[in-house]
Amino acid sequence: MTQPAPSPYPALPDTFFNRDAQTVAKDLLGKVIRHRHEGLWLAARIIETEAYYLSDKGSHASLGFTEKRKALFLDGGHIYMYYARGGDSLNFSAEGPGNAVLIKAAYPWLDARSDANSLARMQLNNPDASGNVRPAERLCAGQTLLCRSLGLKVPDWDAQRFDPQRLYVEDCANPVPEVIQTTRLGIPQGRDEHLPYRFVDAQYARFCTRNPLRRGQVEGRDFFLLQQQGS
Repeated sequence: MTQPAPSPYPALPDTFFNRDAQTVAKDLLGKVIRHRHEGLWLAARIIETEAYYLSDKGSHASLGFTEKRKALFLDGGHIYMYYARGGDSLNFSAEGPGNAVLIKAAYPWLDARSDANSLARMQLNNPDASGNVRPAERLCAGQTLLCRSLGLKVPDWDAQRFDPQRLYVEDCANPVPEVIQTTRLGIPQGRDEHLPYRFVDAQYARFCTRNPLRRGQVEGRDFFLLQQQGS
């Protein structure tokens, strides 16, 4: 089998993740997740994240330490995976016990290392409800769709560290000039649902879990636009 091309970009170090959860959530936008699956590097550009804190009633960590949640209480750069909505979900621990970032949605990434064969594998991993090929732009449009497309499973990766030979996050120098900040999705009433800890790459807003720029949404009330320096 032909070996995949090396990447010219560096994997993110653990120090990247060992920072404030909101900072990490914003800075992960535009970064690329790569997972080695069945001989191929499957890849997706992160377009939507959510930050969570120990003190936040909407977080898993607020329910207390358990062996299942231990990755949330480890230093930044540990992987925390859990089952939600009938599928797997991917999170990375951040600075401070109980703080983390949920990878909410992404967009398939193609380059010399992750080419059309990788995209075809992602589509095989994640067909639509009728068993048909899911359009590329919808493959990772949600936290469980993302994991299904990339072949990420809770038993394989929960409480693990990144492995440059199997799973890592990479800075591919993708500019993210504008970030949308808004409230998180699926937080029950009374569980700090008002906190604006969801971040979306504005260029990809229509491909995320729920478009924050959809009709009826008002800037300054429903969302805020953040200009990124150096993008």
